[in-house]
Parts: sequence; C-alpha cells; structure tokens
Amino acid sequence: MSHKHATSVGTLRYSERFKGRAADGHFRHAQGLYCSSIGLGTYLGHYDDRTDEAYRSAIRKALELGCNVVDTASNYRFQRSERAVGTSINAAISERVIARDEVVVTTKGGYLPFDGEPPRSREEIQEYIETTFVQTGICQESDFVRGAHCMNPHFLENQLDQSLNNLKLETVDVYYIHNPETQLPDVGPEEFYRRLKEAFVFLESAVSAGKIASYGTATWSGYREDPESREYLSLKKVVDTAKEVAGDAHHFKVVQLPYNLSMIEAFGLPNQEVNGRQISLLAAASELGVTVMSSASLLQARLAREVAPELTQVFPNLETDAQRSLQFARSAPEITTALVGMSKVDHVIENLRLSAFAPAPKDKYLELFSTT
Repeated sequence: MSHKHATSVGTLRYSERFKGRAADGHFRHAQGLYCSSIGLGTYLGHYDDRTDEAYRSAIRKALELGCNVVDTASNYRFQRSERAVGTSINAAISERVIARDEVVVTTKGGYLPFDGEPPRSREEIQEYIETTFVQTGICQESDFVRGAHCMNPHFLENQLDQSLNNLKLETVDVYYIHNPETQLPDVGPEEFYRRLKEAFVFLESAVSAGKIASYGTATWSGYREDPESREYLSLKKVVDTAKEVAGDAHHFKVVQLPYNLSMIEAFGLPNQEVNGRQISLLAAASELGVTVMSSASLLQARLAREVAPELTQVFPNLETDAQRSLQFARSAPEITTALVGMSKVDHVIENLRLSAFAPAPKDKYLELFSTT
C-alpha cells in the first residue's frame, strides 16, 4: 500500500533501521508517530540555486542518518526551501532511501511567501497582494496585518495548495499557522480568536480532504510571553478553540516554539493556566495532549560555540558545543523534536552523531538550572 503521509507503522519501521546506532530515546512516540529527537529546519540561507542544492544534499544525508522530521514554511527563502524539501524527499522516496510513510514533513502558512526572491519595494508588496490575493477574490487587503500576515481561511487554503505543489506531496503531516500572535496587538483578543476559529474550521476540512494529517501553531513569542503581554497566547484557549470546531476529535496536535540555552521560557516560565494552576508551556502541552517541537535549538548558530562550561559536566562525551546545545534542547521534558537549521552536510553529520547518545535524564538535566 502506498501511503500519502507518515504513519505509525512507517515511522516505527524507519526507527528500527537504526537499532544499534541510535540510542534509546532518540526516537520518541508522539501522536501515533515515531519522530527523531533531532529535526532538520530550513529557515536560513540565501535565495539562490547554490543554497537550494545545499539543502537538498543536507536533507538527503539527514534521512540517511536517522532524522525523519523535516520542517519548512512557505515563506522560507521565498518558497525555495519548500521546493528543496520536496525535491529531496521525493528523490529519496524514488530511490527507496525512505518510504513516504516514514518521514514527518511539516510546513507553515500565514506570511506573504513571494516567489523565488524578495520584493524590491513597498509598492511591489502592495502590487503582489492586490494581484495575487485581492483581485483573485482570495481575500481582502484588510485581512492582512502589518502588511504581511494573514490567516483568512481562503488565504490558508491557497497557501496550503501552493505548499503541497512545492513539496510535491499529497499530504502534509503537520500544517502550522505561522506566528499567529503577530495579529494580536492589531486586532485584539476577541477578534483574534474569532479569526483563529475560522482558520481551524478550514484546517479541519483540510484534514477531511486528506491534504493535512494534523495542524498546529508555529510561534516565536506567543507562548513565551507573560499573560499581560499583547502577544500572549494561551495554549488552553487555543485548544478550546479547536474543540469548539471539532470537539474532542479535533486535529490541533502540535505546537512549535523556540527553546534553547538562551530562551528557556517554555520550561521555566509558569505562564499557562490549566485546571486552575499556573504551569509552564511544556507542562501545559503535556496535560492538553499537544506535542511540542522546539525551534532555534542553536539560535541561528550563536549557540554552536563558546557555551557555558557546565554543559561539558552535565553532557559528557559530546564533542562540540553545537552538540551540547542541541542536547540541551532535545533533553527538555516534553519536547519531542528539537529542530536545527542544517543546510550543510558537515553540520548534519556533526549533529546527527548525537543520535548515538541518549537524552540527558531529568535529574541531570535539572542540574543545569542550579549551576548556570
């Protein structure tokens, strides 16, 4: 049988190929799938053919070395990252390096994607919005916040279809609304959650149509803010919004947010209220049945060197600061996959060496918060 998306059987099959090479805990079971604890991100890089080819090679090597989570977005490198992901994964499937049901592919919509290169002026941005979305009846200019972000259902439908075409896939495993908190300061909470509910109605229909397997929110600041902040997101309220749309059978299953040595709010900040208790985002996600994938594990390479010496004591036997920083992110309780941008094969090899080491046990992990 040819599967259109990742499955429990397929991802388990993939993980079993690495027995004896990957340590216990490298693959984690979440939402019925076996996901590698290290995922490949595709945010950074110039919008040129050379970077496209570098990503294609890096993705191929990552799939060969035990990484079966690949993350991208429509606006990353002006759609070029999605296209590189699609080309590489489909080539790997054709050459039987992997099967489609073994790899978890995630992408995002919400920002203006442009096509291949950035706009040269504000006038060009306005023309792009007008000709691509307004004149075609997809949405109105008023649907865009700060001239760049939109979660109108018709816009998301257009963007999802575009992503599927870029990726050359029939189904995306997780489709995120990209940084929805961008809208909060401009439209206010009441209008924001109304817009979010409309977006979720569409995303549930996309699940029914077989275009996505699940959906979520990929955020930067929202879940890390104090509740008084204008960009604060309540995970409980977001989940409740999904339940308003589809009940307990909703498909809001995953959130993505930064977590690294410099950004520990998801673990250390009790800013989420669940059942009358103030708890961290990671604890709230666990209680609400939501999987967490962390982004910015190396903070755009800034944590790949000169990190705190205490990391060497808590994470012995690792070779590089990049590995130590990545071990910090992937060892956090309740994080299923730590995403790291990798457009170079050498970086893939270095980072995937970490798969041979188990994540740090919780007691050793907590030592970091008493020594740093």
